[in-house]
Amino acid sequence: MKTKIKKGDSVVVISGKDRGKTAKVINFFPKTYRIVVEGVAIKKVHRRPRKQGQKGEIVSLPSPIHVSNVLLYCKSCGKGTRTGFQFLDDGKKIRICKKCKSEI
Repeated sequence: MKTKIKKGDSVVVISGKDRGKTAKVINFFPKTYRIVVEGVAIKKVHRRPRKQGQKGEIVSLPSPIHVSNVLLYCKSCGKGTRTGFQFLDDGKKIRICKKCKSEI
């Protein structure tokens, strides 16, 4: 399965407890088709003290979600949209919004 989402894209979460949130993709794992989205799917991790005298702490970290749970955000439409590809005259391949046909 080829994905149309890259690191740095703006996406809209379409399922889960964070449904409706718009955020940026921080990381992408192509083997498992999972992405880490900024401020979405936050989990709390208990950290052990590393040095003597240091206290343990609870840290909030974003966890990966599946690519199928997000849509690319189109700035001209103002909402999540399906994506397609288009070839320009010079042979360059770009991603386009299926609704308004503008470049993403």
